[in-house]
Amino acid sequence: MRLHHDIHLGYCTNIHRGETWEETWRGLKEHTLRVRERVASGKPYGIGLRLSHQAAVELRAPGKLAEFKRWLDQNDCYVFTINGFPYGAFHGQRVKEHVFQPDWTTRERLDYTCLLFDLLAELLPPDVSGSVSTLPGSHKTFGVGADELRAIFENLRLCRQHIEKVAEKSGQDLHLGLEPEPLGLFETSGETLKFFGLYLDQNPGDKDFFRFIGLNYDTCHLAIEFEDAATALDRITGAGVRLSKLHFSSALSLRPTPEAVEKLRAFDEPVYFHQVIASYGPEQPLRRFTDLPDALAFAAAQPGQLGDEWRVHFHIPIHAQPGAPFDSTRAHLLGAMDWLARHPAKCGHIEMETYTWEVLPPEMRSGDVVDQLVREYDWTLAEMRTRGLA
Repeated sequence: MRLHHDIHLGYCTNIHRGETWEETWRGLKEHTLRVRERVASGKPYGIGLRLSHQAAVELRAPGKLAEFKRWLDQNDCYVFTINGFPYGAFHGQRVKEHVFQPDWTTRERLDYTCLLFDLLAELLPPDVSGSVSTLPGSHKTFGVGADELRAIFENLRLCRQHIEKVAEKSGQDLHLGLEPEPLGLFETSGETLKFFGLYLDQNPGDKDFFRFIGLNYDTCHLAIEFEDAATALDRITGAGVRLSKLHFSSALSLRPTPEAVEKLRAFDEPVYFHQVIASYGPEQPLRRFTDLPDALAFAAAQPGQLGDEWRVHFHIPIHAQPGAPFDSTRAHLLGAMDWLARHPAKCGHIEMETYTWEVLPPEMRSGDVVDQLVREYDWTLAEMRTRGLA
């Protein structure tokens, strides 16, 4: 939906199962239209679309895209952003490190992302810019050295050229947002600036890079890094990096008492990565764990070395607090809203992203998935209204 300052808000449809195009479209019909009726009845409704590689290829088939466009028009819906981070399956099986594969060292990732922009240019309304979000280059455990980094930069340069050609042909503003994530190739605001600085060092003639390539800022991810939202967003945009999209999301946090650590086991599930970062106080280094089982094993082996606070990469509903002994990183999300209220022209795309519906503990689910999404919209719009954004 279009809000004040030409800001577009949607939820990411990666919360629904759908690896083929028909499965993806079925989710839109069965879930997204029900959400639309409850939060934007009678108004144009913006969709944050997740397309796997398979779904994107199938949507490109003759007649499919035109059929989908007719459906969007009939239902007064429009697509303004695509989540291009997960290339393959995203539900019901081990995702974890596979969500980073293929990474930006590969031709597969480049071709997939270019295809998403081809499709997006066809789907966008004429007066709406279009964004695609993607992974932060690679993952720290993949052994990225100088050769791999050169390959990442070359593929991003080629992608930038493709986006520019599509934008010139369509007359639309199109942009790619790389998404920092815990243990991604870059995960903090500092590592983000280092990554983009290295790109510009190797491509000094690419003056228009940030017109087409920027950042997808996920409030869950930067909160897990114990960063302050306003400071991080000022730092990133102050360096000239385009803010392509904001993900409104919230992570689990806790004081790692024995009781809390024991209850945290309910969140240990086999599908997604749940990186954990532990704080030991001001000026002390953070401790990072690749996944929740690693943090739980450390707690069992070193119960006196757990620190002051743990933040866990487990997306929880943004409208509700998890209850004792847990807390959330909602303060970071609200800090990002406050920052946007002061700088509304800095980012026009917002996507709510709580993709963990299927693996949430039952007590944290609000009715069915549509009920949860409606409550997230209600909470988000209420907070944005108090800030003059909606």
